[in-house]
Amino acid sequence: MSEQVSRDGAIVKHDMRRLPLETPPKMLTLNLSAEPDDALMARAAWLYYVVGLTQEEAATRLGVPRTRVVRLLAEARERGLVSISIQHDSIRDLQTEHAIAQRFGLDFCLATPRLDLGPSEDPALTAAQGLIARRAVGGAAATLLKGKLANGPITVGVSWGRTLEQVALHLSGARNPQARFVSLMGSLTRNSASNPFEVVQALAARTGGEGHFLPVPFIADTRSDRDVLISQRIVADALALALSADLYLISVGEMTETGILRQQDMISANELRSLRELGAVCDTLGVFIDAAGKLVRHAVTERALGVPFDKLRGRDVVLLAAGVEKVAATAALLRTGAVKGLVIDGDAAALLLGSGGGE
Repeated sequence: MSEQVSRDGAIVKHDMRRLPLETPPKMLTLNLSAEPDDALMARAAWLYYVVGLTQEEAATRLGVPRTRVVRLLAEARERGLVSISIQHDSIRDLQTEHAIAQRFGLDFCLATPRLDLGPSEDPALTAAQGLIARRAVGGAAATLLKGKLANGPITVGVSWGRTLEQVALHLSGARNPQARFVSLMGSLTRNSASNPFEVVQALAARTGGEGHFLPVPFIADTRSDRDVLISQRIVADALALALSADLYLISVGEMTETGILRQQDMISANELRSLRELGAVCDTLGVFIDAAGKLVRHAVTERALGVPFDKLRGRDVVLLAAGVEKVAATAALLRTGAVKGLVIDGDAAALLLGSGGGE
């Protein structure tokens, strides 16, 4: 109990036990329990010996039991992985991950091993490198998702794109009938390549869970068309489910003629030009963002159907970024502060860090 004198001289007693305590924000953690020991050993050693986490904190960060971390650390010492420094081929990737997470205020960053291919002016080679990067990021994100699915009922909000498509292709052995996957944006496009409906359904089929999609175009022809479509009960119900998701997997697009919005003819060449003139360098979920991480106002955004981007702030949002051509776009989206976790290919990660994130 504590006492305080009020303005009129009366003594007011407070029961301190009943005062609400401020709850610290929940960190978005990994769950790498499905990873083999060899893959986890360097991560555990890095977190314990270099970052300075306790064994319990390292276990929480990795999403594995503390006993496993203790065993991995002991084995790392026995095998000579740990001496004065950590000796492992992937150490530079762990350093990059940690530095990126620190720079952009992320809960975690997962970078796949580097291939050191670098940008190319050969369109065929660029396309091949992009496919390799998407497969690598899709596989890493599938491992992350598999760990989350092991925890029981979960609702996952899914963006779209070729990298999200790779997540579904790499997800195996993750049965969870209590899982629900829901599109974060309109699911009807001019063709079925990488559209949200196909990605959501593929994830549901892989896990035995449920798939929910928004049965409307991603971008309506007019603002009035968008208002009519979004007022339909089936759309409102899907959006409500998306807003209640436990985890969000999103991607980022670059504002170029090779970006998916132009490839799928969702915006015109004139609209792309006007967006770039306004400073837009990337898009996600129907919003456009400049290099400083600020939203760009444009008529196209007013016609987009999906979860409002601002509603995702403070939620467990993981960005999947694949390809060195997306470094500037990735940095811009990370600067919005709406992303908690990043899965990125090693080559793009090195450029993101080495270039100052496009600064």
